[in-house]
Amino acid sequence: MSIWLNSDSKILVQGMTGSEGTKHTRRMVASGAKVVAGVTPGKAGQEVDGIPVYNNVADAMAATGANVSVVFVPPKFAKAAVEEAVDAKIPLCVVITEGIPVHDTAQFFQYAVNAGTTRIIGPNCPGIISPGQSNAGIIPADITQPGRIGLVSKSGTLTYQMMYELRDFGFSTCVGIGGDPIIGTTHIDALEAFQNDPDTDAIVMIGEIGGDAEERAAAFIKEHVTKPVVGYVAGFTAPEGKTMGHAGAIVSGSSGTAAAKQEALEAAGVKVGRTPSATAALMREILS
Repeated sequence: MSIWLNSDSKILVQGMTGSEGTKHTRRMVASGAKVVAGVTPGKAGQEVDGIPVYNNVADAMAATGANVSVVFVPPKFAKAAVEEAVDAKIPLCVVITEGIPVHDTAQFFQYAVNAGTTRIIGPNCPGIISPGQSNAGIIPADITQPGRIGLVSKSGTLTYQMMYELRDFGFSTCVGIGGDPIIGTTHIDALEAFQNDPDTDAIVMIGEIGGDAEERAAAFIKEHVTKPVVGYVAGFTAPEGKTMGHAGAIVSGSSGTAAAKQEALEAAGVKVGRTPSATAALMREILS
């Protein structure tokens, strides 16, 4: 009843001994996720709350059977950390770190594509949660319940708001894909996975101004998605010519505006709300 992350997922945390890594490891464990290892070069043999630390991802996977990595390392070390996870053939690598140079992201994403064994979610994202099963990242686990809605979002805070707005229905999986110009997993990847998931009945897609990811997602929905989809595009009130929030939210001319994205989505049969609450109300209508 989920995509990419479930109750069998075993998580290792790259950078677990750092302050952010330790804090969010504890939050993941408290939410019921199976965190089995940490990775910090030179700190093998240490523990965080009884969870063993290893020098590298390959050693951690060999010792614990970990199949998901969550990356909490500083931006300048992120490229090396992700490529190490790819070399170890971990199936899922969730990159929470923000501020990674786009050039580095382009390189490690292409590295993962060439290897063909690791799905990357992020960077600069809140991660992925399958409520009641597992939680890889920084998404609050106590604001919703298991259910049959799939959620994919560029924005972390809007992910949380939508989870809370529709908490009485609940979610199969919520995926925060991040708002950088280059990301690993896209709206389309998540839409395809939700379409193929027998336990997801309907999908919420949250985008934002800038780029053409939402227009491409609309084209995909039109061709391949039969489940109901509702959408929200952040940035309807953004002033023209401004770079807003996420690094990817850059509007040039009429390309990338909220209105253009809304038009493309509605042409594909997606109901689009002007606010997160209005979007949640559209989903309520569908599920009721």
